[in-house]
Amino acid sequence: MVRFILIFLLFLASLLAVFPAPTYHLWILAILVTEFSYIFIVVLLIVFLLKSRNIWYKKVGNLFALIALMLFLSPVFRAERIASKLPGQLAATFGNRASNLEVPHLKTPFSFFSMFSGIDGKAVPFQTFTYKTYPGISLSLDFYPVKTASKKPCVIVVHGGSWSGGDDKQLPELNSYLSRRGYQVASIDYRLAPEYQNPSPVEDVKSAISYLKANAEKLQIDTNNFVLLGRSAGAQIALLAAYTLKNEGIKGVISYYGPADMIWGYAVPSNPLVLNSRQVMEDYLGGTYQQVPVRYAASSPILQVDAQSVPTLLIHGKNDVLVSYQHSVRLNAKLNQLKVKHFFLSLPWATHGCDYNLNGPSGQLATYTVERFLNVVTFVK
Repeated sequence: MVRFILIFLLFLASLLAVFPAPTYHLWILAILVTEFSYIFIVVLLIVFLLKSRNIWYKKVGNLFALIALMLFLSPVFRAERIASKLPGQLAATFGNRASNLEVPHLKTPFSFFSMFSGIDGKAVPFQTFTYKTYPGISLSLDFYPVKTASKKPCVIVVHGGSWSGGDDKQLPELNSYLSRRGYQVASIDYRLAPEYQNPSPVEDVKSAISYLKANAEKLQIDTNNFVLLGRSAGAQIALLAAYTLKNEGIKGVISYYGPADMIWGYAVPSNPLVLNSRQVMEDYLGGTYQQVPVRYAASSPILQVDAQSVPTLLIHGKNDVLVSYQHSVRLNAKLNQLKVKHFFLSLPWATHGCDYNLNGPSGQLATYTVERFLNVVTFVK
């Protein structure tokens, strides 16, 4: 009986590899199930080996165990399928600069064995600088330097946190990884809601760029080669900044599961058991859509993008329960319409925060795509 119950609970957990999480805590479990699936597989195999005296429970438990095993493995199978097509798709979109020959150190988009290898390299020590001071608040950035004698492109990372939380220490592994690959990385803080509302964070991105430009000699930054990278709420800020800040040397923008259409997002809120998305947006924009429709329009990247906008990389999981996958679908369609160079990495099994584990299926595919995108948009002829 105990064996059956444990197997059944693991079976229920495995469903999160294919279905959206219905509550906040199950969303967190979904990240573990999809990006650390090998842990659940090992536990499942251990439980499977337990003895059961009841034949009926044993047979039914074995069936649930088999189904759970296939579901736990499904992100790996699907990642392999995406990986087989990804290099060709990137080359077709961006040309030879996105090919493996140009970025030879990572030859495959996904490797099953890389899931067990740990983070690629040690963490890069960062320096913290204050880039802007307002009355009562100072904004800082963490700078991950490249050891170089020449100026390098700079990736500006904008953290997530529903516009009201988070900081520049969020998910630092990618910052170190990109620094080791030759990109200066600046992970920035910005003013948070509800005390500060849009467009304050975009103004902070502009201030961060100004600071980095003013200190370009010391920090060895190529001021004509900035790329904005944001996650979740930070992706909305990064997209909006990239599409509205002109002549700032921004060459591209990367959105990890970011809100792109604030008007549509308010009309179609997320599951309240996961996130009260309308309240989050009201805190950020100063009211409901009916009260401040102009602010919702002004904060929607999909309404600010035009034919001259910078190249864009969208990364989003179909099972995202905090920021709907449709945000990226809609922006992708708009970019297609405007013929803006872009790529949409769609991850069928993934949920919000899917890049938490750089070596998970989502993390490997996303990092591979980000590298090739950076290699294209920061290339100096």
